Amino acid sequence: MKIAAIEETLREDPGDLASWLAYGDRLLEQGDARGTLIRLEQRRARLRPADRAAVESDIAALVAEHRQGWDAALPPGATVLERRYGFATKVAVEWSDAAPVQIEQALRGPFVTGLRITPPPSEGDDDYRYWEDDLDDDGEPNPAGSVDTGGLATLDLGRLTELDLSYLRIGALGAKTLAVSAYLRAEAGDVETAGSRLESLDLRYSRVGNTGLAALAASPVFAGVRRLHLQRNVITEKGMPSLHRFENLTELDLRYNEIGTDGARALLAAPFAGALKRLYLYREDVGGDGAALLAKAPQLPPALRSYWRSA
Repeated sequence: MKIAAIEETLREDPGDLASWLAYGDRLLEQGDARGTLIRLEQRRARLRPADRAAVESDIAALVAEHRQGWDAALPPGATVLERRYGFATKVAVEWSDAAPVQIEQALRGPFVTGLRITPPPSEGDDDYRYWEDDLDDDGEPNPAGSVDTGGLATLDLGRLTELDLSYLRIGALGAKTLAVSAYLRAEAGDVETAGSRLESLDLRYSRVGNTGLAALAASPVFAGVRRLHLQRNVITEKGMPSLHRFENLTELDLRYNEIGTDGARALLAAPFAGALKRLYLYREDVGGDGAALLAKAPQLPPALRSYWRSA
């Protein structure tokens, strides 16, 4: 099997140990020390904890010697957040005019399937206190001045399983741009495949609003999302029906959105309500009547109903 085919197999199934061993053999043929690292880490996993010290020492020495070289292909400013066998699997890039090019380069890594785009320093975590009145003529949130929404249109999300835009204030326009761009890319290829890969979407404090959420929900690229974080996104009861398109959700964060009783009712009507394992929501977000609905809703799993009975 060609090395590119093995890499594709491992992107689809990162837990395939046999394919990793085969890949490691190919790496060793090329003089890549990550082939040795694959063997060492798999050997460590088979040992009892008391017997792992020597192997862990070998792993640490190997990583210290080669990590800088392993990351040489990453663009300046890209930070590795997660690794597997020495390969970057999740990276972070700070948003700037150069970010789209940096992201494209970072995503060339064979196993990079997670991307975090961080806001520039001028858009710090506390700035949300000054965003409340920054709305367009339709009452939807504007993007931050530092976010060029045209740059979002260049992002290729096809390989990603995790996209984290938390605190990057893309606004409703940015969300729409991202959704349309992702859809057009998927339409040019395989919509079903592209839509099935993205499992985690973090939009905390991104301020996408009701119309931005609706655009993302309508794009098949986001149809397979299982973990969706929407904390403080100016979503009201009008935006809640859009969530019904995310049929596979098991984790949902709606904190600091004023969805009220009608929003709680729309949430309970969603096709994923019975499959939710985590629901982040405050009593103040739904009001007393909304909390009462959630506490006795047969659609929710017992653990979630129990939480709302005590909230």
